[in-house]
Amino acid sequence: MASNAPTSATSSAPAPALLQVDSLVKEFGGLHAVNHVSFNLREGSITGLIGPNGAGKTTLFNTLAGAHRPNGGRILLRGRRIDGLPPHRIFAAGLARTFQIPRPFATMTLLENLMLVPADQPGEHFWNNWVARGAVARRERAIRDQALELLAWLGLERLATEPASVLSGGQRKLLELARVLMAQPAAILLDEPGAGVHPVLLAQIAQRLRELPARGVTLLVIEHNLDLVMSLCNPVLVMAQGRLLMEGTPDQVRQDARVLEAYLGAAPVDVRESAT
Repeated sequence: MASNAPTSATSSAPAPALLQVDSLVKEFGGLHAVNHVSFNLREGSITGLIGPNGAGKTTLFNTLAGAHRPNGGRILLRGRRIDGLPPHRIFAAGLARTFQIPRPFATMTLLENLMLVPADQPGEHFWNNWVARGAVARRERAIRDQALELLAWLGLERLATEPASVLSGGQRKLLELARVLMAQPAAILLDEPGAGVHPVLLAQIAQRLRELPARGVTLLVIEHNLDLVMSLCNPVLVMAQGRLLMEGTPDQVRQDARVLEAYLGAAPVDVRESAT
């Protein structure tokens, strides 16, 4: 009898590339802030992006998200070119981003902050509130339920009707994550999710990030907390002076002399020691 079990070749096949970055260039005058950077973001992965200050990480994020127009190269999301598109079209295509310093609508409740996100809500069209009231109400209930589910998953449900101004820095990071998840993106560019966050809340954020691939979301994470990167991400990309220095597992990155030199400018030392 023939077996329906997958072969080892099938089961070990790598996940397809969700985001392909091919020889990407971003220049400012004569400065190559991003200098022919290429990598693939595997679907379902949590990929880290590290490097010393000035390496080009934030410029790379801004270029991927459409805030900067690239000077060369290609960006493909699920095989479709998105390089050069404006940010709102890249967001609509399924590539979202967060910011190191979240800026929610402070006077609006957490629930209201989330319910604003989904596009093409029928209630946004004036006449629908009279001629399609049932459709408007159903869509609003669905959006509200989605928002409440996300707030509960992130441990913010008790604050759902509070203004965002009451949140701590770490809670604002969670709210920003919830806001981008309301758009149901394929991938999220996370900018410093651990910056300035209390260690207890950071552990909660890290656990939620680990769960996102199971919810169909792929992550690319900029983070200076190397302990967090090494425990959360695989693979890890390392940038230095605008170039991609290497890509590897956390262990490979820790042991690579080029990475140690880029960070420390000295003889090899375990990268983990630089985070203490």
